[in-house]
Amino acid sequence: MTTNQFGKNGWTPDRIEKLSGKTFVITGTTSGTGFEAAKILLSKGAKLVMLNRNPQKSADTIATLKQELGNAIEVTAIKMDLSEQASVKKAAQEVLKTVSQIDALICNAAIAQVPKQTLTVDGWESQMGTNYFGNFTLQALLFPLIEKSKGRIVTVGSMGYDMGIKTIKFDDLNWNKEYTPNNAYSQSKLAQIMTIYDLQDRLAAAGKTEVKAYACHPGSSRTNLINSSGSFMMKFIFNLMKLSPLTQSAEKGAYPQLMCATEPNLDQSGFYGPTGRNFWTGPVGAHNLGPHAKDKTVAKRLWELSEKETGVKWNI
Repeated sequence: MTTNQFGKNGWTPDRIEKLSGKTFVITGTTSGTGFEAAKILLSKGAKLVMLNRNPQKSADTIATLKQELGNAIEVTAIKMDLSEQASVKKAAQEVLKTVSQIDALICNAAIAQVPKQTLTVDGWESQMGTNYFGNFTLQALLFPLIEKSKGRIVTVGSMGYDMGIKTIKFDDLNWNKEYTPNNAYSQSKLAQIMTIYDLQDRLAAAGKTEVKAYACHPGSSRTNLINSSGSFMMKFIFNLMKLSPLTQSAEKGAYPQLMCATEPNLDQSGFYGPTGRNFWTGPVGAHNLGPHAKDKTVAKRLWELSEKETGVKWNI
């Protein structure tokens, strides 16, 4: 076990200085880790733009945050469905019109363990289409403003990246054969993480080192992720797990993304999350990442495929 650079208690939000004058864009804030991250950023004085697919839930979330933190908080919401490219592109345009800087884009929203193969409107397997292609497009379209702001891109991955086939199934990306909820989820999360490390290399090669890109995960946190999209059995298992010490609060699950969005001089090569047993709970810091997540050949092929599939090119 490597020594945690933040001490035995790991990274905590006490380390965040005042964020007045800073703007954060975050996806999936109506519950779970996204809500907790939003609350902490606002409590530190940040301006926040939330991207959620349900406008009513966004309005309710803003009302709750104002009730808890006061009416002076600066928070707005834009409708975005990560599973639909048209919605992502429209939301990105609105973000660019609404804010003059992005200090960090936090890609927190996801779906998980979809029981049967389902395709998005764009024709991709739903977990890959939402968790991966949706984020690829959002990050690419907001990149020019993030670059101008010398900001950060934070991808919230999952330890699921290491619990499937451990590569990208280029010959059957949609799992038309042998679909399993776990393998499809695992591939989407591996793709998300892999692209962040590939992005770091591309930024370095272009001399654009003022933009930082980070990958992290929330560990095993008590959120609604599985309840939103998983099968009856997955929901049953996970809701039992929530009662055990194998899980942690959604607030603690938000710490890794907050650290990646705010901690000065954080090493980009790290993979950040809880460092306890199985990396499910425990003090937040850097921990081991499987070598398959930094496979340059696969990453390059995935990037080229993604630009072709989405029709969106990064301006690096």
